[in-house]
Amino acid sequence: MPSRSKTPASRSASRSRPKAAAKPVTKPKAAAKKSVPAPKTVKPKAKAAARPKAAKPASPKVTSPKPAERAPQPTLRLVSPKGPSGVPVVRPANLSAGDARSKDVMEIDWALFGELSRALALKVARAWDPDVVLGIATAGVIPGATIAAILDREFHSMIISRRYHAETVRATPAVFGQVPAEVRDQHVLIVDETCDSGATMRLAVAAVLNAGAADVRTAVSFRTGSYAPDFVGLETDAEILLPWDREILVNGELVLNPDFADLIR
Repeated sequence: MPSRSKTPASRSASRSRPKAAAKPVTKPKAAAKKSVPAPKTVKPKAKAAARPKAAKPASPKVTSPKPAERAPQPTLRLVSPKGPSGVPVVRPANLSAGDARSKDVMEIDWALFGELSRALALKVARAWDPDVVLGIATAGVIPGATIAAILDREFHSMIISRRYHAETVRATPAVFGQVPAEVRDQHVLIVDETCDSGATMRLAVAAVLNAGAADVRTAVSFRTGSYAPDFVGLETDAEILLPWDREILVNGELVLNPDFADLIR
């Protein structure tokens, strides 16, 4: 079959067809930058003025009544650095010159007596080691038992007195009863509360040596005279008023001892 050929008219028509207009190419728009808002400045708020606090009403002061004042106790004053036996010597210092009754009286309370007994036990322990402690009854039993307890030693007592079984005070002391047998062949410490002339202590030493003690030494809480024991708690030339002598029991009540009324104000 013969091929159809295009006629000049059709060719010209095909040639003369207008071409489709090309679409313009638009570039994509860049994303708009977001503007960052400037930070806000926060102004500090002014504090409100503090309100003045209302003053509390003052509470009335309650004053407790003062306890009744006690009479002043004699103050100890150092008279000399050391006495003849190397022990401090003291006298009452706050007594008036015209106070004749109590000028040379030293009143000892329980607290002071306890401290002196403890100090005396330490003096003994540092220089000697007794086997037995022997207290001279009655008052010497108190420091004697205290010293024996501190030293952890066996304790015994014996009676040597000027007043025992007597209506009046004897001129010289006497031994009543026997010396404890436990002193034989032992180192014995004899203890009394005070010592002046030494008559009681000499009698005690002789009796204990006669009972067979190997060695005997003496100790007193207060030395008030010429006799020099081996161990002394305190030396004084004042008269000693001991705590158990100050008061006595009458009808179940402690009252001032009439025997020492002139010494106590």
